[in-house]
Amino acid sequence: MENSEKELRLWKTYAVIITLLIVVLVGSAFALEEQRTKFSEIDVQRINIVEPDGTLRMVISDKSKFPGIIINNKEQPHPNGRSAAGMIFYNDEGTENGGLIFGGSKDKNGVVSSYGHLSFDRYLQDQVFTIDAQEEGNRKRSGLSIVDDPDWPITDFLNATPDEQKNFFKTHAPPEQRIYLGRTPDDSASLTLKDKDGRARIVIKVNPDGSPVIQFLDTSGKVISHLPEVPKYETPK
Repeated sequence: MENSEKELRLWKTYAVIITLLIVVLVGSAFALEEQRTKFSEIDVQRINIVEPDGTLRMVISDKSKFPGIIINNKEQPHPNGRSAAGMIFYNDEGTENGGLIFGGSKDKNGVVSSYGHLSFDRYLQDQVFTIDAQEEGNRKRSGLSIVDDPDWPITDFLNATPDEQKNFFKTHAPPEQRIYLGRTPDDSASLTLKDKDGRARIVIKVNPDGSPVIQFLDTSGKVISHLPEVPKYETPK
């Protein structure tokens, strides 16, 4: 009888110890789940930032794994064949909402090509604010643009057939640049203000020789007023 009681007490003790170990292990697992993992350095080709429900919010990627265009978490090839490195932002619905891309190289003839582009998109449309820097050989351009996007959703264009896309803007209003501020390829610094149809109406410019110019244009692009006064007006390029 005494042996039986001793065995029973041992089994009870064993059960208590096992139970405590399980509680400790489970608690440790939950604690580890909430811990942050820290790296001093990491090599990676692509990082996807997602919400707890899986909604994509940001992609940071090299050129080889850069995403196409993603709308409502569904990816399809980008219409312009985008090939770059950088990051893309996505809205609360998992739809592209802007991004930062960059690149550059020198070809076998020593000609330099470089670019950087930061943009923010309208809901279900393309970019409405951009900052760009471009270099192609001796041609350099950098500036800020503000664009009016049309009211139709970009999916109307993306879902059209290739033949329909060729004639798409015959029946749909295109995006129109309204403001450009920057350095132009002719080495001028300029501010161009345009009407809702994308026609330049006011141009403020400092020419490569340092001379300042203010031009006012009509809807056909003809300069109707010029400061400083000159005998002959020229249409800005």
